[in-house]
Amino acid sequence: MIEPYKSKSRTGAKKAVGQLNKVLEMIEDDAYCMDLLQQIRAVEGLLNSLSSNILESHLHTCGARAFSSDDEDKHKKIIDELILAFKAAKK
Repeated sequence: MIEPYKSKSRTGAKKAVGQLNKVLEMIEDDAYCMDLLQQIRAVEGLLNSLSSNILESHLHTCGARAFSSDDEDKHKKIIDELILAFKAAKK
């Protein structure tokens, strides 16, 4: 992974872990369910941002390499990966 994506991903992952630890603490403390759900949505948002950042890095590195190649198999592989990523994003 290249910069600035690597540092941004590291920061995002640490934030998500911290937020998830907060969710666990809230569960242990019998927090109000709606407050828990709000915190879980925050974790999901952080993970979605992290996924987008990693995909963007992938496109700038592996994707660029694949498309600059004359190898049709590499083209197909990167296109298939992108299709899977878009399908996963819709769920």
